[in-house]
Amino acid sequence: VTLHTSIRSVPGLISTESIFQKIKLMDAFLSRIRCERRAIAVCALNPHGGENGLFGDEEARIILPAVEQSRADGVNATGPLPVDTLIRRAVTGEFDGVVAMYHDQGHIPVKLIGFDAAVNITLGLPIIRTSPTHGTAFDRAWQKDKAVDPSGMVESIRMASRLADTGLAPEPG
Repeated sequence: VTLHTSIRSVPGLISTESIFQKIKLMDAFLSRIRCERRAIAVCALNPHGGENGLFGDEEARIILPAVEQSRADGVNATGPLPVDTLIRRAVTGEFDGVVAMYHDQGHIPVKLIGFDAAVNITLGLPIIRTSPTHGTAFDRAWQKDKAVDPSGMVESIRMASRLADTGLAPEPG
């Protein structure tokens, strides 16, 4: 839901509306890639999903209303769910997409599963935008003594090509 920002900023940056919009964006993308079920999991912000307010109230106050609003709009959304168990359920195929509240909440599991092959697809832009999930690797670029594995970039280009070739480029405007 948020982009690259400090973890302490996240609670103030999430809102029911911003979460709702990201859920709708994920649903639209899954529809465009012809995913029929389109089951979307929405991450909780706090450990153990907040433990009924013990660790924070963002789940009940902000996230749950966005999930409920999405369901009312016909989206197959579930949550907020504790991230530690949600990721396991997603990996085993229970969900087709995951909406995370902040950058590392979504990226860490993806990198653990497939660091070299994982691709970031930026949704909501008027162009196709993909990138390796590992980042720029400026610390290794142009360094003769540091090995660089191009597979993340190769996979990003392949994904962009597949999205373009199948007519799944973002709609203009």
